[in-house]
Amino acid sequence: MADTVEVRFKDDSDRRASSGDASPRPPSIASSTPSREETLVAAGIGHRPDDPDMPCLTLRMWVIGIAFCLIGSGVNTLFTFRFPAVTLSQSAIQLLAYPVGRLWHFALPDWGVTVFGSRYSLNPGPFNYKENILIYILANLSFLTRLSADVLTEQRVFYGLNLGWGFEICITLATLLFGFALAGLTRSIVVEPPRLLWPGVLGNTALNSALHPIEKTYKNETPTEISNTSRYRFFMIAFAASFIWYWFPDFIFPALGYFTWVCWIAPKNPIVNQVFGMKSGIGLLPFTFDWAQIAYIGSPLVIPAWAILNILASLVFWIYIITPAIYYSNTWFTGYLPMQSNSIFDNTGKVYNVSRVIDKKDGFILDLKKYNSYSEIYLPVTYALNTFGLCFASIAALFTWIILEKRDEVYEGFCNSSLAVTLGFAPKTEKTVQEQAYGSVPTWWYYIATLVSIGVGIFACEYYPVQLHWYGVLLALFISAVFFIPVQIDIFCRLVAGYIWEGKVLANIWFFNLGYISGIKGLAFAQDLKLGIYCNIPPRKLFLVQVVGIVMGTLGQVSVLNWALNHIPDICTNKAANGFQCPFSRTHFNTSMVWGAIGPRRFFASGALYRDLLWFFLLGALLPPAVYVLKHYVFPKTKWLKHVHIPLFLGGLNFIPPASGVNYGSWCIVGLVFGLWVKQRKRMWWKQYNFILSSAMDCSVAIAGILIFFSIFYTGAASHFKWWGTEVHQNTCDWKSCTYKTLAKGEKIH
Repeated sequence: MADTVEVRFKDDSDRRASSGDASPRPPSIASSTPSREETLVAAGIGHRPDDPDMPCLTLRMWVIGIAFCLIGSGVNTLFTFRFPAVTLSQSAIQLLAYPVGRLWHFALPDWGVTVFGSRYSLNPGPFNYKENILIYILANLSFLTRLSADVLTEQRVFYGLNLGWGFEICITLATLLFGFALAGLTRSIVVEPPRLLWPGVLGNTALNSALHPIEKTYKNETPTEISNTSRYRFFMIAFAASFIWYWFPDFIFPALGYFTWVCWIAPKNPIVNQVFGMKSGIGLLPFTFDWAQIAYIGSPLVIPAWAILNILASLVFWIYIITPAIYYSNTWFTGYLPMQSNSIFDNTGKVYNVSRVIDKKDGFILDLKKYNSYSEIYLPVTYALNTFGLCFASIAALFTWIILEKRDEVYEGFCNSSLAVTLGFAPKTEKTVQEQAYGSVPTWWYYIATLVSIGVGIFACEYYPVQLHWYGVLLALFISAVFFIPVQIDIFCRLVAGYIWEGKVLANIWFFNLGYISGIKGLAFAQDLKLGIYCNIPPRKLFLVQVVGIVMGTLGQVSVLNWALNHIPDICTNKAANGFQCPFSRTHFNTSMVWGAIGPRRFFASGALYRDLLWFFLLGALLPPAVYVLKHYVFPKTKWLKHVHIPLFLGGLNFIPPASGVNYGSWCIVGLVFGLWVKQRKRMWWKQYNFILSSAMDCSVAIAGILIFFSIFYTGAASHFKWWGTEVHQNTCDWKSCTYKTLAKGEKIH
């Protein structure tokens, strides 16, 4: 969510640099919101002219990049099982690669060979910013592990089907490769227009500028007004302070991370814990001293203030107002269940026992007789509201919002695409400055990647017994391609699979994987293409680096997933140490039970308990036109209305569950403090250090979390360390998931 927010400005320069048109400075959308140019300068973009002779595909880059790709994909796959997840972030890879590259430059001799007039050296000179960025991009697969690892874990742990490394490698490779092809085929729409600003890369460009000051680049250039030396010094100070501090909320004093102090005062009061709790409550006072909790949905420092305000409004309305109203009125019998949980429950209020209705020996198909004799599925209120209701609304809202607000830009993007030129709908455009210097990637390269991904996907689903045959693979990838740009269609994929393969849970999860997750991966690849433009990376070299990263990242991810599931005690259970409870895999598993086993036809049948959730489709379809009329015709001069973003308002809470109101609330608070207060009062400081601070926090928490896990928790040393600060938050109704209503012995929900 957070990494793919787009910021668009009306008065932007023409997409083609060769046009020569001067563009005026875009008007600021608010006093606290920087212009596009100011944001780019603050992120270290545009500080130096490009040097086409700077070496980037060096042996040094390949060795360091592949090493970090394997390490990063392994570490991030490992921590996808944990809550809160600690990620070896993009910034951490950049930071760690820098001293290694510098050491390489000073330690190794300049030995090399000349092939076809080009010299390939063991030490081609100073470690430069292009090499550093390409190492990050090569290792980017380490940041794309969560969804794929979640689905593989769902099948292996919760359904008990282990198909081996062959299937895991093939299905992961097919998903990544198709997303990569989508990013390349749509680059003229989602990447190349200068008006599209990707906040997810701004921290990386700022860190790159700090690590590689202009005076230390491959060729001497004129310094800019922003001191990269001071940025680097600030980064190291913030990194060190955050690294030391993280030992407290992660190990020494965990209650600082779960800072639900109101629950500590009344630990046995269910209502207090449901309202102010963090694990099973809605977190009305969202305070935490753990950056991993604050940045659980992404760093708030790189997100525009208007986007944060939309999500804050969504949090207050849907979680702090609507959720308690539904829960305490016992709508859908939610009062007998925890207020917040990513589990599904039976009619006794216990976690649903899937083995009673689906058996491996029966081919993972729902047994209706067993289901009817056991229990219907009951959903906690936040699960029903966010995973189903708001997802329905956001799907409908995106379509109407795009038609009303973005139809001209979508058409313009299509006209700039190679497909429009090929079909004769648009003339051939002039090349950009970067294309003139380096050449562009031929579109047919991406078509080949598409064909390979389809072939590997069909092989995986036909050779292995996953209930999804060749036509299912083609349909899933077709849906992913059609809805890649406008919509994130996770629930739509579940719906389609639920109707076509009713009762077949494996078909549902792998249709979801190919249809939805491939698109999410594609957005990450598109973000890297944008980063390549910002950092003047030759497109064809970037293509090669991404392909190698796909292969190496797949191998690293599958290897560590198998190690973790076989070696971490009690993994994916509530008994697992250090939070290795597989929260996202459990959420996916429960969702596949609803859509795959029960199926939408039964779950939303006439008279069914959750049929009213279908009204959210209508709500989502009507809200964008209502807001459009208000801001264009009723209150055209009201400035704040122009920043109301209905798709964000309806879909911005998609990490709940397993995320909670504390995660979102603290994220909003920190984001607004820096995006509004600091931005207004300390504008130069914000330009100089805001994105650097984001990178430092991400780096330090990732590295400290890895060190703490392997040195303290994995060795068993943490089992002997207990005191009030490690247990106070666990001795509460919030931690024990107390319910508002209780069932008498033998009583059932009905």
